[in-house]
Amino acid sequence: MQDHSTRKMAKKAFVLRIEEETMKAVEKWAADEFRSTNGHLEWLIDKALKESGRKKKKTGTTEHPTTGEEAV
Repeated sequence: MQDHSTRKMAKKAFVLRIEEETMKAVEKWAADEFRSTNGHLEWLIDKALKESGRKKKKTGTTEHPTTGEEAV
């Protein structure tokens, strides 16, 4: 079994200025998906980067056939 701590990359903290209405929508969406707001924002950005071809998809991962989300 693979050690999960070796797979994680260092994360960089930064300040994000965002419209209040947009933030409320993201917070609600995150809650609906049982994610933290930070985790949901990271997931959204990661998904957009992969879909645009700006970030390679991890090899050996399985994607859900309809949503395209990576299975964990």
